[in-house]
Amino acid sequence: MRKPSYATALLVLLLSALNLLGGTPAHAADNGSWSVFPYATELAQRPYFYLSADPGDALRDKVVVANKTAQPLTFRLYAADAYNTARDGGFAVRTRTERQRGVGVWARPARTRVTVPGHGKVTVPVTIRVPRGAEPGDHPGAIVALDERVAASDGSLALGVRQAVAARVYLRVSGPTMPAIAVEDVRVDQHRPVVPGTGDSTAVISYTLHNRGNVTLDPAVRLRADGLFGRTLVSRGLTGLPSELLPRQRVRLTARWSGAPQFDWGDVTLTASARQTRESASTSFVAMPWLVVAVLAGVLVVGAVLLRVRQVRGRDRVGHVDAPRVVVRSTAR
Repeated sequence: MRKPSYATALLVLLLSALNLLGGTPAHAADNGSWSVFPYATELAQRPYFYLSADPGDALRDKVVVANKTAQPLTFRLYAADAYNTARDGGFAVRTRTERQRGVGVWARPARTRVTVPGHGKVTVPVTIRVPRGAEPGDHPGAIVALDERVAASDGSLALGVRQAVAARVYLRVSGPTMPAIAVEDVRVDQHRPVVPGTGDSTAVISYTLHNRGNVTLDPAVRLRADGLFGRTLVSRGLTGLPSELLPRQRVRLTARWSGAPQFDWGDVTLTASARQTRESASTSFVAMPWLVVAVLAGVLVVGAVLLRVRQVRGRDRVGHVDAPRVVVRSTAR
């Protein structure tokens, strides 16, 4: 394997455990080599940090970093804000170099660098100072343990790879909460056979799910399509949604509609709902086989040409005006 050239290599931060946290709640954030989790007693296990505070409060807790390998490992500890990934809406956290606004600024581990012996654990105190002017609602984040080692990637490019594991932080600041969901920018991309009836017709519906409120939502989305004369073409719930849509986050999603009509005209409506909030958005569609589209386009082109020719000939006739004739009559005396 070629060693990476770190002078020109890209540093890729893999928060690999973050998308694995949706499993059994008792499991800590874990990538097989080390894990990160809140300190807990045998009687009170905690998979994540679930915290609540008033503006101006200072919370004190502890995070545990456990080494599952036989060799000592050294980590950088830091706090980070969480967000939804654009690809699938998964839970992810900011890197150290990105701008932090919430937990990433408010939380501070007592140690920023720890060495954990092989098969050992290190417990580090964490202080979270909530500003007096903190916005009410949910402020998700994480306590991250970043491996200091830079490993070579398996690809042909010289890449430096650093891995991280993070324990989620769910912090709610007291005050008015406002659940608010929106569906934005609904589009329908249709895929139809050239000749009607010779193949399957499908449509891909894309849309943006937007959490406009200040609390985390568990959204559900329902698809409904109506054709000519109010016929219901499809009505079903959609899958592939984020289990947690974090405050002020947008996620671009798609849904496949198999068996979409090849000849119809109607509307597609998406209705998003979560606890105490519901909103719909629609867009129109025209389904027409490509052969029919081509014929209609040809008819329109021929019609436009004929109309143009007729207009030109009409102008020529108007422009050609015969000279007036003058008749002179003589009167005999």
